[in-house]
Amino acid sequence: MMPKISITDPDDPQIAVFQGLRDHVLRQKRELPSGDMGGIFICEGDIPVGRALEAGYQLESILVDAKRRKAMPSYLDETVTVYAASPEVLMRITGYNIHRGAIACFKRRSLITPQDLLTQIVQDKTLLVLEGINNPTNMGVMLRCAAGLGVGGVLLDKTCSDPLYRRAVRVSMGEAFALPYARFGTITEGLELIHKAGYETWAMTPGPDAVALHQMKKPASGKVALLLGTEAAGLTNEALLGADKQVKIAMSGKVDSINVGAAAAIAFYATQTLS
Repeated sequence: MMPKISITDPDDPQIAVFQGLRDHVLRQKRELPSGDMGGIFICEGDIPVGRALEAGYQLESILVDAKRRKAMPSYLDETVTVYAASPEVLMRITGYNIHRGAIACFKRRSLITPQDLLTQIVQDKTLLVLEGINNPTNMGVMLRCAAGLGVGGVLLDKTCSDPLYRRAVRVSMGEAFALPYARFGTITEGLELIHKAGYETWAMTPGPDAVALHQMKKPASGKVALLLGTEAAGLTNEALLGADKQVKIAMSGKVDSINVGAAAAIAFYATQTLS
């Protein structure tokens, strides 16, 4: 049985990282229990916590229900600080019921560069390029689908949500931890890098001039970069005009588009199966 530090005061400074802080605050430089300085993120649930560890993220501390009957996850060892509090205190600490087993604090890693992602990691797998995806739920859905449907990596513009926001992590069930990602500045800069790396870029849009996805052929290189934009406005003109092809999912009836997460899943699967 791992030793636990009992927490009875929801304002206890020992568990400051769990006290309802917003994601953007956690991402900033903060002193960690280890004494290091660096950004952190919060992960909820035994399974996502395990997947974060498998992906190489450093676990700093974990907060559990003092009445937890389930055995502590096997991935925990004596180097991890474990805090335990009653359900009532947990509610006051986090603002919600912890019903996924645990809530953990991880240290962030340095982001890889777009160049390294393109030239050393993704290789011949599909590349996902996101512009303006600022809804963490949509981000989590897309990353979970990407991890399971043949995407090798993700490039995000500077306006996209953080893939490590707790809601994005929760929705992705931690599957996104295994998916490498990097950020670029403007979409024009991003497309220039992607094209230099030999990718053909397909901008997903319901526009009338777009080619139906099932009619597309993979380029000779086999390297496809799928561009997806916001749910309301879609991709910007810069993205649409800068892409090699404009591609759509053929719809029936009077429906002109579907949720961006659902569209992403279809696009990933279809791109995998194209010859």
